[in-house]
Amino acid sequence: MHPYTNSNKALIRQSALCAWLDLSRSGLNKLRKKDPTFPKPIKDGEARQAAAFYVFAEVEAWLQAKIAKRDAA
Repeated sequence: MHPYTNSNKALIRQSALCAWLDLSRSGLNKLRKKDPTFPKPIKDGEARQAAAFYVFAEVEAWLQAKIAKRDAA
């Protein structure tokens, strides 16, 4: 079980999300541009270089939807 699954409001850093999904940062950016249903990040400030976080439950729900769509086909 992933350590972030304790709460629906838990956040995961972009770097940890990349590691979890086995994607590079540019790979994650391509995925976000290609799939508009991918959850949007929460920025920790206005600066371009501010840390980006994702709501873990939203990413998990997105993955479950992708798996369900695959299994329905």
